[in-house]
Amino acid sequence: MSERKRETGRPGFGGPRIREIPLRVVIPNLITVLAICAGLTGIRLAFEGRFELAVTMVLLAAALDALDGRTARMLKGSSKFGAQMDSLADIVNFGVAPAMVLYAFLLHQLGSLGWIAALIFAIACALRLARFNVMAEDPDRPAWQTAYFVGVPAPAGAVLVLLPVYLGFLGMPLEYGPAFAAAVFTVLMGILLVSRIRVWSGKAPGKRINRDSVPFFILCAVLLVMLFVAYTWYTLTAGVIAYLLFLPLSARAYRLRELKESAAD
Repeated sequence: MSERKRETGRPGFGGPRIREIPLRVVIPNLITVLAICAGLTGIRLAFEGRFELAVTMVLLAAALDALDGRTARMLKGSSKFGAQMDSLADIVNFGVAPAMVLYAFLLHQLGSLGWIAALIFAIACALRLARFNVMAEDPDRPAWQTAYFVGVPAPAGAVLVLLPVYLGFLGMPLEYGPAFAAAVFTVLMGILLVSRIRVWSGKAPGKRINRDSVPFFILCAVLLVMLFVAYTWYTLTAGVIAYLLFLPLSARAYRLRELKESAAD
């Protein structure tokens, strides 16, 4: 064997040998790429006037976003590359895509004002994700605080900001007045993304569901899925309203826990 072949480990090729990447690392990244495809396709469908499919693509991107992280942990395929890829995908799927769908559906009637509202939401989403990445690396953060997001999470923000679209599907008139209200709502959702409000994540460490309550939770999950399939836009509208009503309760629960921890110290 020539000296060149011994150094490279690959006959006839120069440079260092490329290390093989396990499939368990590739699969989560593939799901992330599919999520980006869904989000970008949603933008295309919106500007083609196929708004129901466009919203479906944004919701699919949110579902894939929830799946890629869990898949990476299950397969033990987490990587720094995957984490960066996921953050970039979130900006597209939960900032740009819903803003563009809403702009094409309703905000375009306001001209530059509608465009500014869409931009504010997209930029707020990027800022929220950047802050999340920084806080995730904080080793001094108390364990109990990990049960709360700081600000509304990006996937939830994407679902919330599309409320005017859901209402439009249910028959809301698409006129200047509703368009202006939608612009104000879009800016408010952007503010919620970058706010300091504490939102319960459902990931409290050490929390478990009581065995006797499992059938009830399964029944509720099945009922929710059936309602979503049969009455999609009604269910999403009700879900958005319920989530917005939940935010003050979550903030109050965090404040009470903070006072309790301070008293214990």
